[in-house]
Amino acid sequence: MKKMALMAALLCSGWLLQAQAAGPGKAGKADKALAGHYYLQGVREMGSELLLKADGRFEWAISYGAMDQYAKGSWRVNAGKVVLQTASTDKDPVFRPFRDEEMRVRKPAEDGYWVAIVGMPGVGPMRGVEVTFESASGKTATAVSDRAGDAMVEMPASETWARAGLRREGSKAPLQWFDLAPDRAGQRLSAFAVDDIDYVREQPFQRLTLTVKGDKLVMEEGGGGLVYQRQ
Repeated sequence: MKKMALMAALLCSGWLLQAQAAGPGKAGKADKALAGHYYLQGVREMGSELLLKADGRFEWAISYGAMDQYAKGSWRVNAGKVVLQTASTDKDPVFRPFRDEEMRVRKPAEDGYWVAIVGMPGVGPMRGVEVTFESASGKTATAVSDRAGDAMVEMPASETWARAGLRREGSKAPLQWFDLAPDRAGQRLSAFAVDDIDYVREQPFQRLTLTVKGDKLVMEEGGGGLVYQRQ
């Protein structure tokens, strides 16, 4: 019960998202002898598993109540510890306008504002997307989508939204431009979908270290001695 409460607190506080975020540390490589399927032991009402693949990749998942998290990336061994490093999505995303049946928000944006929603229909929002808003007269404004996937700019009522250009914040890639349908322009509200779920589903941690103890892996730092048993 104590371990379950601790793990729940870690999940809710975002500890896993920040775990071992200081950097990759010393180099190492995967040890095929440790490859296998590991399951969390001794924690009621919570399920978690870790798959260490012989090619150096891993998949990790945890489920507690209504909370489910998943991570993937590479693993290596360093000084008797397994180090999990999540993968970053480096390729540029591909965007498209939401289809009418995917659009759940129907209420127009407030007067004087234009809003672009970015995410994956039925999955969730995408933050960190640079959106350039362009009016029919050529006036432009730029905003970056927040945690809710919303990018918003102020525009005079005399301007009509003509098109939007999207790319990841900080990217040097060309903007992907989309003409706005008249009804979306009239509502000053539009939505754009991303092509890859990895842009929407944040990795629960950047780097995580587990101590090797026989056929068990123990999450000691911050994890209260949580044990994964190979099966």
